[in-house]
Amino acid sequence: MADETDKLNQSEKILLAASKCISSRGYANVSLRDIADEAGVVLSQLNYYYKNKEGLFTEVVKMMIGKYLLEIEECLTVEAFPKERALSLIKYFRDLLKYNPELFKLLYDFTGLALWTPAFSGLLSNLFKELSNMIEKYILNNLQIKHLKGYSPKSLSRLILGAMFGTAIQVLLDDEEEDLPEALNAMQILFE
Repeated sequence: MADETDKLNQSEKILLAASKCISSRGYANVSLRDIADEAGVVLSQLNYYYKNKEGLFTEVVKMMIGKYLLEIEECLTVEAFPKERALSLIKYFRDLLKYNPELFKLLYDFTGLALWTPAFSGLLSNLFKELSNMIEKYILNNLQIKHLKGYSPKSLSRLILGAMFGTAIQVLLDDEEEDLPEALNAMQILFE
């Protein structure tokens, strides 16, 4: 029983170390040795638990996806009405940019990687579909937006998600631009 607990703890330590290294330095600038050093394990343990770099990074992507989906669904279900849910989502993105920009950096790094690596493309594609579906389900399906008639909730949810992530990347690239975080607030006009 203790061996299973130790194994799980080592595996989790490695995943957390990999996430930390990648989000602070980027995928291309991190080696397996860096991750092993950060986790306080020998390099062979990474291969033991995850087989190779792609296997390890696939698990990091899955961990990141789980975190995003859980947090965003919680943020969308805390309010009762679509407009308030939309405002809650906007606040979530603003707070994430301010207090945990590494999570966005991790997402963008893996999204770029997904363009070239089939193992990641399916995972990231599903993440964006799930997020879009949540926006559609919790905000748009029961919301009457008079000035946007003719557009499906699915199209609008993708537009909202794209605008949020697009604005977020602008903030990360130019953190001295003070108006960018507030640009997310501009989406409130959709829900008035």
